[in-house]
Amino acid sequence: MTSHLTTLNNGQTIPAIGLGTWQSKTNEVARAVEHALKAGYRHIDCAWAYGNEKEVGEGLRASGVPREEVFITSKLWGTYHRRVEECLDQTLANLGTTYLDLYLVHWPVAMNPNGNHPVMPMRANGNRDIDESWDLVDTWKGMEAMVKKGKVKTIGGSNFSQKVLERILPTAEIIPAVNQLEIHLYNPQLELLDYLKSKNIVPQAYSPLGSTNSPLLTDESATEIAKKRGLKSTSDVLLGYLLAKDIIVLPKSVTPSRIESNLSGTLKAYNVLTPEDIKILDGVAAGGKQKRFIMPPWGECW
Repeated sequence: MTSHLTTLNNGQTIPAIGLGTWQSKTNEVARAVEHALKAGYRHIDCAWAYGNEKEVGEGLRASGVPREEVFITSKLWGTYHRRVEECLDQTLANLGTTYLDLYLVHWPVAMNPNGNHPVMPMRANGNRDIDESWDLVDTWKGMEAMVKKGKVKTIGGSNFSQKVLERILPTAEIIPAVNQLEIHLYNPQLELLDYLKSKNIVPQAYSPLGSTNSPLLTDESATEIAKKRGLKSTSDVLLGYLLAKDIIVLPKSVTPSRIESNLSGTLKAYNVLTPEDIKILDGVAAGGKQKRFIMPPWGECW
């Protein structure tokens, strides 16, 4: 079983269900990636900052699935906005590949490349050490250069607001193909989704099931729809709902049975959810449940 494909604005296709690897421990992620690929996944979402790309690469090789059949995404970290190629080269070496299918700017916030920590430099007052002299427009030029060099097929953003995109788009030679965001039942980002659609930028959902011990999994509206449509779990509805809205979903798991059900259950829900179901689910957050789980203290930069 494989997930269906979405076409990006450069004509490239991307599997609409991918395996997320954030917070997957290094001793678990290789097996998770291997199992996912053997179960039919063809899209793995990674990042330099996750610290586990070497193990992801081990899982890719152990699966036996040819590299060209797997869509691999990674992300540029904030301390490397002035050194895009250096960060990318580390990712390529760790994954054991010569190219990425998609490379994203992880957060639209540059951090001090010479700060007191390689991942999260801090100032003396306890704030994150943001590189305020750097322009995100120049980060994007660095991303475009990687496409021209053939190291990356497609580029995009992650956690990009409309304001951030409006800073980049006027001078962009390559329009971002995707924007990876925290999108789920309690944070549907409806206005931003409309804006992305108008610009032909495909949304991706990270944390589509919320956070650990997420209240989404016991949400009454989603659970009721799951029962009504004969679905096995509320999570099927949560993922199928996003897929029905043309959002690429990136559920994370290291448990083999969950990895499998996140693929099969999502596709089943996608096929049985009705327009009325989607309308009900779209209204859940506005009914008093609006909540973001991922809110780093970046200040006003993003």
